[in-house]
Amino acid sequence: QVQLVESGGGLVQAGGSLRLSCAASGFTFGSYAMGWFRQAPGKEREFVAGITWSGASTAYADSVKGRFTISRDNAKNTAYLQMNSLKPEDTAVYYCARSRGGSVWYGPQKYDSWGQGTQVTVSS
Repeated sequence: QVQLVESGGGLVQAGGSLRLSCAASGFTFGSYAMGWFRQAPGKEREFVAGITWSGASTAYADSVKGRFTISRDNAKNTAYLQMNSLKPEDTAVYYCARSRGGSVWYGPQKYDSWGQGTQVTVSS
């Protein structure tokens, strides 16, 4: 079955960096776009970044543009989210998700499989 396992979260000071990983199994990873979402307490789950199946195209939320970078290694069945210049408002549980196809979508309803999430906490 489809499995997505996130790792790399933790506690970091403002201005610091973290790299999240999403290990995929149970499907042909290279055939699907992937996305990263986050959800803070009391807030809706929001799109952070997405990458097409080939990695040729990426998309970012305005709040993370220039600070976060999404990438993927299809040979390793893994997607990544490099997060730099972290801010306290980036604190959330971060989720990896599989798109319903090869395109990146901004709405969570367009993703059909989700990981369990990894906590990112940025202290001021």
